[in-house]
Amino acid sequence: MVLLLQKIDKLYSKLENYHHHNHNHQSQALSSSLEAFQTLVSSSLNRLFSSSKSAESEVPSFPWIQQCFELIPIINNGFAKLVVAIDYPMTKWEADSVEEYLQFTLKLLELCNSITCSLSHLGKERMSLSHGLSLVESSSPSLAVERLRQIQVQPKSLSKDFRFEGNEEHGKERFSITKRSVFHQALVVMEGMVFWLCGILMTGIVGDSKPYLEMRKSGGRLVSSLISGLDLSVGEVIVENKGMLKEVIEINDSVAALVSAVGIGQKSKTEADELQRRLEVFERLVEDLGKEVDCVFNNVLAGRNQLLNGFQHQKQ
Repeated sequence: MVLLLQKIDKLYSKLENYHHHNHNHQSQALSSSLEAFQTLVSSSLNRLFSSSKSAESEVPSFPWIQQCFELIPIINNGFAKLVVAIDYPMTKWEADSVEEYLQFTLKLLELCNSITCSLSHLGKERMSLSHGLSLVESSSPSLAVERLRQIQVQPKSLSKDFRFEGNEEHGKERFSITKRSVFHQALVVMEGMVFWLCGILMTGIVGDSKPYLEMRKSGGRLVSSLISGLDLSVGEVIVENKGMLKEVIEINDSVAALVSAVGIGQKSKTEADELQRRLEVFERLVEDLGKEVDCVFNNVLAGRNQLLNGFQHQKQ
């Protein structure tokens, strides 16, 4: 009987050691997956800002804010790879994970719509300037001067549309290492980074630093640790220039030069040609960014539909 009890004790001891070892191995694997995702985010940001002087001293340009926005699908794809790496597919998500993801993607879809609306406003401003430019060589230069107004930005506050209650607390809790907690922490990072990048983009498009200042508050400590130095350098440039993009400033300067030349009766072909060139470049930039925003919107919408359709099939 004693021998039997000793054998049972040894068996239980081996099982406990096995489960403890297996749990540690799983925790390390989950932690490694989360660290890999955070490294992807950090390295992507560092590449963007190290290859661009815009974050340091120059006025932000249209191509630069588009590069910022292009990081969003990279971060989204990294999150998708993490979900696969930790073996936590949509079909295994718990209710709170589903709710978190749906809330994040809904906000991102709304942001894409706001960006599209602001780009449409810029497109209308460009068309108005193009029309005014066409009147310069007509018989009514005074009418041309009336139409040649500088691009009027569209200040927009996001505080009424986007609420981030509780996001400031993200990163303060101590999580046990589980698939669910790793998913949550990665989603917090993705959400904070995406909104931070959208804040940069919106500030550039609307020519107002408010969207950036509002969106930067949403990330919490996890995100702040990833963007600490970058946030300071970007914030200084944005606030100093009031969010105005380099191309908009240049177009407005060209408009002022052309209006001045027409007003004093000078030949204005040089100024008109320069404004025409800048407007053509600006048109392409607006269109390219619009396509990128549409692509992100469609991909995010497809992911939401996939998740919702999967749950509908489960219920059936």
